[in-house]
Amino acid sequence: MVARHGETTVVVERARIVDAGLHLRDAEGFDFLSDVTAVDYLGWGEAGVAGYIGTPNGRDINDPATQGYQVVPLQKPARFAVNYHLLSISERPRRVRLQTWLEEGQAVQTVVPVWPTADWHEREAFDLMGIVFEEHPNLQRILLDDDWEGHPLRKDYPIGGEPVRFSGEA
Repeated sequence: MVARHGETTVVVERARIVDAGLHLRDAEGFDFLSDVTAVDYLGWGEAGVAGYIGTPNGRDINDPATQGYQVVPLQKPARFAVNYHLLSISERPRRVRLQTWLEEGQAVQTVVPVWPTADWHEREAFDLMGIVFEEHPNLQRILLDDDWEGHPLRKDYPIGGEPVRFSGEA
């Protein structure tokens, strides 16, 4: 368990996500799943990445700092992270992030039996990131067309476009 900035993160193996969810719901009172997010860490911590230097006054995007990282980030356990943001709606409101890590091609168990609202959140993560949720009751695309190729929020998704045709053109 990791605590940062008032939020606690519980990291579990992907095979134990349902057990962890049941414990957090039934024993700890986290009865509300507010969000499921998937993150692609492809290329995280590799050389050649530069950014902007943050200061107490913020950062100036018009003055890029090419010095690179001020602190080199730690390597991530796997390429993808799936985060479940949970709330305890009670006299003592609390929040926790349940997190699991997986590599390309690995699947994670669905938490729809624990929190039914995960249905749409998991479908969105499947549609846009390609994360497969085993035993999901209806795992199909939710935002993109059924014949869409790829998952556009992945870092290796080809950036490109289609030529625009304006009405009235021949």
